[in-house]
Amino acid sequence: MSKHKPIRKAVFPVAGLGTRFLPATKAIPKEMLPVVDRPLIQYAVDEAREAGIEQMIFVTGRGKSAIEDHFDIAFELEATMAGRGKDLSVLEPTRLMPGDCVYVRQQEPLGLGHAIWCARDIVGDEPFAIFLPDELMHGSPGCMTQMVEAYGEVGGNLISVLEVPPSEVSSYGVIAPGEVSGKLTEVTGLVEKPPVDEAPSNKIISGRYILQPEVMHMLAAQEKGAGGEIQLTDAMARMIGSQPFHALTFDGRRFDCGSKTGFVEATLAIALEREDMGEEVRTMAERLLDGS
Repeated sequence: MSKHKPIRKAVFPVAGLGTRFLPATKAIPKEMLPVVDRPLIQYAVDEAREAGIEQMIFVTGRGKSAIEDHFDIAFELEATMAGRGKDLSVLEPTRLMPGDCVYVRQQEPLGLGHAIWCARDIVGDEPFAIFLPDELMHGSPGCMTQMVEAYGEVGGNLISVLEVPPSEVSSYGVIAPGEVSGKLTEVTGLVEKPPVDEAPSNKIISGRYILQPEVMHMLAAQEKGAGGEIQLTDAMARMIGSQPFHALTFDGRRFDCGSKTGFVEATLAIALEREDMGEEVRTMAERLLDGS
């Protein structure tokens, strides 16, 4: 039995405008764009449920009602499908129990830290998880399951990291590493988007977090950091030293679905793994590459 409070709640910041995917995102949230046949947000929610998380907190903005509709019961659709004898199990992952799905509005795009702070009253005094849905973390067990297991051992604050070529570090939050024990690295510092020659490591924060509720007090100061935004990384950095802080190197693959090429890569990689279509997709890809 873990001596640490269980992780029951997860925050999903989904208020972004998705401008990099225009015009596709003019009327549809980018989180609802499909990777094969599931919207991007579904992969993150499935990962959360696999890790035993019970309550999903979506920090939304204007024009995001499709996300709410997706996790609702679609009476007409289900009645029509049932009447035609179609299998309804395909919709099962889109159903969240009443009360397990909470929506909070972020009125202004003031940064990731501000989005998380918007969920403070729902998170309360519990440790909680954060999922950045743009980061599709693909592995078995899922990234958050691996993190929850590690959290049971070390407690405190935990972030997922991945190693990238040193030339790419200035696009991400980067950890300053301390002691290493297997896949766990002690975090002695955090830097948001450092210049390549000043980066303390090549281990980048990769979109999954388990944080103690005290981070909300840090965010309450509303201090602006890199890019003039309220940065989550800055608030986490202020907790180092007062609470245990570790990074877990994720055993799996990460797809950056915030970029178009990353989105295409994720779609192709996941399609190739599917038993119902992998072989056909492989043949199609080879034909396209051959130019035939």
